[in-house]
Amino acid sequence: MTEDTPPAAPAARLNHVSPSRKIKDRAVQGLVYLSFLLALIPLVSVLWTVVGHGIGRLDAQFFQFSMNGVSGKDPGGGAYHAIIGTLEQVAITTVIAVPIAVLTAIYLVEYAGNGRLGKVVSFFVDVMTGIPSIVAGLFVLALWLLTFGFEFSGLAGALALTILMIPTVVRATEEMLKLVPNELREASYALGVPRWRTVTRVVLPTALTGIVTGIMLAVARVMGETAPLLLTIFFTKAINTDPFTGPQGSLPTFIWDQIADPNANAHDRAWTGALVLIAIIMLLNLAARLIARRYRPAAAR
Repeated sequence: MTEDTPPAAPAARLNHVSPSRKIKDRAVQGLVYLSFLLALIPLVSVLWTVVGHGIGRLDAQFFQFSMNGVSGKDPGGGAYHAIIGTLEQVAITTVIAVPIAVLTAIYLVEYAGNGRLGKVVSFFVDVMTGIPSIVAGLFVLALWLLTFGFEFSGLAGALALTILMIPTVVRATEEMLKLVPNELREASYALGVPRWRTVTRVVLPTALTGIVTGIMLAVARVMGETAPLLLTIFFTKAINTDPFTGPQGSLPTFIWDQIADPNANAHDRAWTGALVLIAIIMLLNLAARLIARRYRPAAAR
């Protein structure tokens, strides 16, 4: 060791933490745990209530029959028509909204820079984020049904849900793309790879898990919307597997119709419908996580 080299600090001094800092650290840690427990209370309460009230009618008949010809006081009936309608409407919504939203986010992060068009697009995305769901339903009702003359259908409901889903996916994808280190982009550019290939082969795979999570959050949001569906798909108790023709059922409108009925049997069906809706959302989230884990880059596994 030369004369200019400072002596090494004793290990005890390096590892020493003052008592006040330890107290602050434990206090903040306790607040974090307390906040987590407080956040779990409403979640556990909702799940407990829905499972407790809905498990009684969770039988095979609920998944095999519709409410066609079944009154509120009757013990039978099911939500087959509503489950089929919800799955079809959300599938159409996802097919329309996700490509538009992801491409918009790619433009904002990778191409727009500080340009005027990028700022305008970002502003309108913010505006769409705050649009009430019933306004989206009224817009589709006025444009698609009244102006263009199309009939009530699952497609009309999907268009209303698309308006609600796009801004959520745009913002989630945008934030995930911003988290990708610029060093990865620069390394790709240094190898002569064009920007579009860098985005598709480097940036998107790196951010895939977060993007999928944002998409599933958006799906969970639109899957429970009721007001825009009442205005666009109307309401039916019969089975309609064609989302492009005629009124179609959905789980949110099914729950709304059954809970408005004063009979106990109808309320049981409403709670079971809510339980099935939660279960579908959980299964979709699980499937999306498995797909994202399967196709993300090997280095991130």
